[in-house]
Amino acid sequence: MTPPPARRRRNTTNGTAPALNLPRRGSVRRAQAISTYGVGSLIAVDHESFIVSGLDEADRSWSKDESPVIHERRLARLLGVDCFRLPPASEDGSQDGLRVRRFPLLHSCPECNELQPHRDFAPPAGRSICGTCEVDLVPSRFVVACEAGHLDEFPYRQWVHRSPDRGSTRVGTCGGKLRMRTTGRTSSLRSIVISCTCGQVPEVSMEGSFRRNALKDLGLTCRGARPWLGTSATDPAGCGLPLRTLQRGSSSVWQPVLKSALSIPPWSNGRADPLAEHWDALRQFDNREHIGIYLKGAFRGECPIPLDEVMTLLDAEREEDPKGETTPTFDHRYRALRNKEYERLRSGNDESEHTRDEQFVCETPLGDRSVLQPLGITGPMLVKKLREVRALKAFTRLVDAESTTDAKEMPLSEKPLRWLPAIEVQGEGVFLRLDEDRLDTWEKATAVAARAERMRTAHQRVLEQRADDPSRAVPSPATPRMVLLHTLAHVLINEWSLEAGYPAASLRERLYAGDDMAGVLIYTATTDSAGSLGGLVAQGEPEVLDRTVRSALRRAEWCSSDPLCMEAEAAGSTGTNLAACHACVMLPETSCEHNNILLDRALLVGTPDEPDLGFFGPVCVS
Repeated sequence: MTPPPARRRRNTTNGTAPALNLPRRGSVRRAQAISTYGVGSLIAVDHESFIVSGLDEADRSWSKDESPVIHERRLARLLGVDCFRLPPASEDGSQDGLRVRRFPLLHSCPECNELQPHRDFAPPAGRSICGTCEVDLVPSRFVVACEAGHLDEFPYRQWVHRSPDRGSTRVGTCGGKLRMRTTGRTSSLRSIVISCTCGQVPEVSMEGSFRRNALKDLGLTCRGARPWLGTSATDPAGCGLPLRTLQRGSSSVWQPVLKSALSIPPWSNGRADPLAEHWDALRQFDNREHIGIYLKGAFRGECPIPLDEVMTLLDAEREEDPKGETTPTFDHRYRALRNKEYERLRSGNDESEHTRDEQFVCETPLGDRSVLQPLGITGPMLVKKLREVRALKAFTRLVDAESTTDAKEMPLSEKPLRWLPAIEVQGEGVFLRLDEDRLDTWEKATAVAARAERMRTAHQRVLEQRADDPSRAVPSPATPRMVLLHTLAHVLINEWSLEAGYPAASLRERLYAGDDMAGVLIYTATTDSAGSLGGLVAQGEPEVLDRTVRSALRRAEWCSSDPLCMEAEAAGSTGTNLAACHACVMLPETSCEHNNILLDRALLVGTPDEPDLGFFGPVCVS
C-alpha cells in the first residue's frame, strides 16, 4: 500500500509526469483488499493509521500486469459493469499497490500530550514522530460516522468546549491548543481526558461520547466528509444525518457489500470474454443478421467468436431475466442468478466434453445414491472444478451490509466506473439437495413453522430498526427450509474440518433456499493451498456422505453448553438464533453467507422432548 503524495509533484523538463516514488506502508493479500481492507476502510500499519483511497485514479495507478482484468458476465450484468479487476499485488517486487491516505489526521503525543493535526507536529519526512519529543505519534482512537457512509474526525474541540448543559459550544472565542492525557486509573473512557490551554473550560473526559445522541446534543451533524477521496472531499449533496462516535478499529466503521457468482456454462470457458463491452448493444438486436453486422463493425472484421455461439450466449443471458417483473429490482436479478446456478448444479454437465479452459465440471457420483434416501438427501453432485468471482460492490458504515439498501451504500469512487475490484476463487465442492416431498411435509408442521416464525420475527425487527423507513426494510429470508439448510451446511463444514483435513475457514457455504429450491453447495473458499487439497470432492460419494451426515448429526444432538443452548429462547447478539452457539454450529465469518445468524439445531435434529421437530429427527432416534 502506498499513500498519495502530500503535494503536487513538478513535471520533468519534457513535460511528462515523473515516475511516482511513494513510500510503502505494509502489505495485504488480494482477498483482503475487498473483504477487510477495501476502499474506504481503515488500516493500521505499525503506529500509523490510513484509509484506503477511492478508485478514481486506479485506472492510472493500477498496473495491468499486477492488476489484470477478469470477466464474469453474469455478475457484471448484475452489478452494471463491463468487467472486474484483481486488486494489485502487495509483494516485495510489486511496482505499486493500493493507494492510501493518512486518516485520522488528528494525532497525540504521549510525551507532551498535544492533540493536533499530524503535520503540526513537524515530523521528519517519512516518519510519524513528534518533532519535539521524538516519540511515536498516536493516531486518534476515535472517529465519527453516519449511516450514509461518511467518515470524519472526532470533534475534540467542540467536545471540550461544550457548555455544562451540553448546549452551544464556545469554540469561536478559543485560541488555545488541545491536549489529551490518560490518567491510568481505569481502562474506561473516563481515564481519557481532553483539555484546552485557553483556560476557558475545565478538562473533560471522553465518557459519554459514545451515547447515541452525544454529538446531536452539541448541535453537530454529518457534513458529508469522504476522506478516502481526498482530505477535503465532502458529499456535494450534503448530509445532515446524526453522527455516531466509533473506535477507529471497530467493525462498524467499514463493512463490505460483496456479491458473487459461479461461472457456469455457457460462460465458464472464457470464450465470451472479448464481448465484455458489447453485451448491452447486442441485446438491442433480435435479428441474427443485424447481430452479425454489428460484430463485424465492432471487431473491424471477423469476430473471434462464431455467430452461433454468440446467439447461444444471448439466449442464455435472456433466460436469467427475472420472470414476471416489469421493473426488476436488484434482489429480483440476484435471485434469478441464483436460480440458474441451482439448475446447473442440479443437472451437471456429465455429457459435455470438458476442454482445458472449462471452469465448471459438475458430475454425478459413481456410487449408489439410494443409500442417502433414509436421510432425506437426494441428488448429490461432485463439483470437481468451479470458479467463483467475488466483487466489492460498495461499503456501509454503522449498518449491517445484509440489511442495507442502495441509499445507504457508499460507492467506491466519485465518478461511476465500468469495473469493480474482485477476486476469483478456483476450487471444488459438493452439492446436495433435500427431498422435496419430505421437506414439504416437515415444514408444514405447526411446531416447525412456529419456531421458524420466532426467528423471522426477531430478524425482521432488527432489519426494521436499522432501516430509515421501516416499511421499506428488506424482508427477512428466514423460513423453515432456509434455517434447516443453513444449519446443515454449518454442521457439515465442521465435520469435514475434522475428518477431511480442511480448516473450517477454508470452506464456504452457498445456500439455495426458495419455493422451488432446497440445496446447498459447500466448496473451497480460499485462494491459498488449503483450497486445492483435492479431498473435498471425495467426500461427496454417497457412501462417504452418508457416514459424514450421520456423524455430523450425532455431534449436533449435543452441545457442551446444553441444556442452556438447546433451551434458549433467543441466542446471538441480535437474538436471531435459537439453539446455536460457538460451541456447536457457528463458523468463522469467512465461511458463512449470513454472519452466523438464522441457525437452529432443533430444526435439524429436534429436541429431547420433541425429536420430530427436526428434519433429521427420525434418523437421530433410530
